[in-house]
Amino acid sequence: MGALDGRVAIITGSGRGIGREHALLFAQEGAKVVVNDLGGAVDGSGDDRTPAEQVVDEIKAMGGEAIANADNVAEWEGGERLIQAAIEAFGDLHILVNNAGILRDRVLVNMTEQEWDSVIHVHLKGHFVPTRFAAAYWREQTKAGNTVKANVINTSSTSGLLGNPGQTNYGAAKAGIAAFSVIAAMELERYGVRVNAIAPAARTRMTVATPGLSEVVKAPEDSAKFDIWDPANVSPMVAYLATESLPFTGRVFFVQGGKVQNMTPWQMADVIDKGDRWTVAELETEVKKLLG
Repeated sequence: MGALDGRVAIITGSGRGIGREHALLFAQEGAKVVVNDLGGAVDGSGDDRTPAEQVVDEIKAMGGEAIANADNVAEWEGGERLIQAAIEAFGDLHILVNNAGILRDRVLVNMTEQEWDSVIHVHLKGHFVPTRFAAAYWREQTKAGNTVKANVINTSSTSGLLGNPGQTNYGAAKAGIAAFSVIAAMELERYGVRVNAIAPAARTRMTVATPGLSEVVKAPEDSAKFDIWDPANVSPMVAYLATESLPFTGRVFFVQGGKVQNMTPWQMADVIDKGDRWTVAELETEVKKLLG
C-alpha cells in the first residue's frame, strides 16, 4: 500500500528537477499523476513537451498511471484546462502541487519591467490560477454532498522568506506565495482542503543558475556521502503533505536533505506605546530602543 494510493495529483513544472522527483515518488506511492510542464528554459523561454512526456514514460514503465500536460498554468484558460484534464483522465482530483517557476535574476537598479513582470506572472499567478480552479471544483463537490479530503502544496523559497540580493522579483513572488498559502488555507478549510507550502533547498537548473550557488550545490565527490542537495530529498515531505489524513493546514516548511524545519510567519514583536500621538523627535529616540 502506498501513502497516496488512489489519489489523483497534478504537479506543475514536473518535467525536470524537483517537480520530476515529486512526480516519480507520487507515482511510486500510488497516485495517478498529471505531469504538467511547458518545457521552457530557466528564464521561461521556449516550449518543449518532451520533458513531461519523458516523465510520463518513466512512470508508466514502473507500472504507474500518468498523463502529460503542457498548459501554461499562469494563463487563465490554461489553468482551467489543467484541472479539467485531471478530472477527465482520472475521474477526480485530490492533490495540486504548484511547483512551476522561472528565474530572471538582476539587481534592482538594473531590472527591467519585463524581468519583474515575467517572474511575478509565472510564480505568483501560476500558483493562483490552478488553485482557484481546483478550489472551485472542490467547493462544488462539497456542495454536492461529497466528502473532500484535498491537499494543495505550494512552493515558496528562502529567497523571499529570508531575502537574497539580486532576486527582488523572485523573492517578492515567493514571499507572496507563502502569504497566499496561509490565507488560502483559512478560506478552503471549510471545503476539506489543506493548503501548505515548502521552501526547498536542492540542486536544480534554477539554483545552479543563481549567483554564488553553483559551487555550493555540487554533488559530493564521494558517492557514498549523503547528498543534501539531491532534489529527491524534498519529495517525501511533499508526498506527506499530500496524504489524505494530513492533520494540519496553513504551514510553511523549509526542506533540505534530511532536514524539515517549521517556518513561522511574520509576528508582532516588541512594542512601544505612548498612549498618545508621537512626535518625530520622540520616535527618533524610542524606535532605537525598540530595535535594541
